[in-house]
Amino acid sequence: MTDADIPALPVYGFDPSSISGLLSLAVTVLLPLLVGLVTTRTTSPGVKAVLLLTAAAVKSFLEAWLQAANTAVDFAFVPVAISIAVNFAIAVVVHFGLWKPTGAAGAAQRTFTAKASL
Repeated sequence: MTDADIPALPVYGFDPSSISGLLSLAVTVLLPLLVGLVTTRTTSPGVKAVLLLTAAAVKSFLEAWLQAANTAVDFAFVPVAISIAVNFAIAVVVHFGLWKPTGAAGAAQRTFTAKASL
């Protein structure tokens, strides 16, 4: 297997004529809000981090699997592992740099619990 045989994941192979890279980045940016929707304010930060890592892993595996299936190239685990790390890092940075300061992270966590407290 050569480097040419490894499918380029959307995060790394952003093609301006394709929307896949932009869509991949948008999903990654929204992952912290998704974790906020399925957790509560009392959930430990460690559990939230594991959920975010799991969401990044599922996203990366699905992207790589779809790309490998569409290009008839063997699935490669090394680029997926790198993509998981990059997606997790982007999601953490976006959480602490954008969603938490603007209050969106807290609003996501209050989405399902606010109705119960009324």
